[in-house]
Amino acid sequence: MARLQLNKSSLARETANLRAYQRFLPSLDLKRQQLMAERAKAVRALKACRKAIADLRADVGLRLPMLAHADVDITGLVRLTKVELGTENRIGTQLPVVERIEVEKRPYSFMAKPHWVDVAARLLHDMLELRVKEQVAERRVELLDEAVNTITQRVNLFDKVLIPRAKANIKRIRVYLADEDMAAVVRSKIAKRKNAAMTARLEPA
Repeated sequence: MARLQLNKSSLARETANLRAYQRFLPSLDLKRQQLMAERAKAVRALKACRKAIADLRADVGLRLPMLAHADVDITGLVRLTKVELGTENRIGTQLPVVERIEVEKRPYSFMAKPHWVDVAARLLHDMLELRVKEQVAERRVELLDEAVNTITQRVNLFDKVLIPRAKANIKRIRVYLADEDMAAVVRSKIAKRKNAAMTARLEPA
């Protein structure tokens, strides 16, 4: 770090820096608060998605208890064929959004499968969609976590480092300049006394 220059130019520069830091800090802090609110919303959305998955799993257990015992192969009954994601800008952070989910149901004979297989297919379809939405919701929370951490570091840099340092530098320079002014006054008085004494000696008696 460059050595602090104890002069008026340095004082003006540090004062300008302090004003800039103090002007910029509130907008940074506001952005941090907005990002934290957006993160809280994303966390709620993720929790809601996970609850929907848990509820669906419980529904499957209630509606299709035969799945645990029936010797019916439903492997590959439905499969995820397409997921289209978009992005949205939230407080300067690009977040993924689900735009389209395509789930394909494997054709099967209604005569060869029990009647409840169709219900199982619909529930599996819903579960696949929810799993995709859960992954996207998790990613949104991760990205907002990163954004909140970054902006918090910047707020702390201004609030705990740059502003206190600028204030300390300004105080140090002012003290030095005040001491210099005082020393100049003292030197001036001493010089005046010396000049007066010399003049008195040179004057004829």
